[in-house]
Amino acid sequence: MNAPAFPSGALVNASRFRAAHGPAWDQLERLVGLMERRSVRALSDDDLLKLPLLYRATLSSLSVARETSLDRALVGYLEQLSMRAYFQLYGPPATGWAQLRGFFAREWPAAVRALWRETLAALVLTLLAALVGYLLVRDDPAWFYRVIPQELANGRDPTASAVALRRTLYDSGDGALATFAAYLFTHNAQVAIGCFALGFAFAAPTALLLLYNGLMLGAFFAVFAPKGLAPNLLAWLTIHGTTEIFAIVIAGAAGFRIGTAVAFPGRASRMDAAVAAGRLAATAMIGVVLMLAVAGLLEGIGRQTVTSDGARLLIGGTTLAGWLLYFYRPGRDASHPPR
Repeated sequence: MNAPAFPSGALVNASRFRAAHGPAWDQLERLVGLMERRSVRALSDDDLLKLPLLYRATLSSLSVARETSLDRALVGYLEQLSMRAYFQLYGPPATGWAQLRGFFAREWPAAVRALWRETLAALVLTLLAALVGYLLVRDDPAWFYRVIPQELANGRDPTASAVALRRTLYDSGDGALATFAAYLFTHNAQVAIGCFALGFAFAAPTALLLLYNGLMLGAFFAVFAPKGLAPNLLAWLTIHGTTEIFAIVIAGAAGFRIGTAVAFPGRASRMDAAVAAGRLAATAMIGVVLMLAVAGLLEGIGRQTVTSDGARLLIGGTTLAGWLLYFYRPGRDASHPPR
């Protein structure tokens, strides 16, 4: 007796149906799995464009599978895949705590890693300017007064004695020292924000701010070094400066990214390129504000409680190592920065 024709036909139809539509299901499953393990930010631009099309195609396949009574395993698979995709596309947004964890665990470090070229350029520019500032003031002390504002110098100039300069580094009860530290922090915060905000002007103001900040740093070292206090100044700056200067460099990198996107938009329009760069730079800048807050705490507490050069260097060096490990540790995925 011959086998019934219907089951054989159904099996053939199911196989053909899988062969025709299976690649789309596989793509959707891959994208949904990536979103479940990480987030939608892990998808590329092409994947984001494909996602709704693949979802609608899978729903259409599910409808056909139900109407034509294809095998239950296939219907169950399509129902489960459609449900997972629906939850990722239209499910409730993550809680505030989940978004906060995502920012610190993925978005902020990914944004900083994506700016590594601009960060390196900002760092090199700052260090070169510091060297130039040091050489200018060392060879001609009059340059100090052209670089450093009077309210920032406040007696810390080439005419100050070694005793007076040393007092500014260790006397925690000195009200002038507190004023100087507060002014320095405010100045650096303004430089960081300015580096980012002025990046749209083809990054030229950003570069100038970084150069000026480096010149100031070098000028101060040129004042303390002849008195034998360069290592002491370095220790004083390190306790909070590793975080503060790192924040300024990242802000400069963010400004460079926006400026270069405006100047060289590539195939995209200048506005689209600026918007895309702005999203990435803004993510990095949110973290920069937090870094400046940490630097303020380190400066305020460390300046008053830690007077040992070794302890200051240890705290500053450990903080710098922590930031570098957080942003650039091996194994972090830098292929999909925040958009």
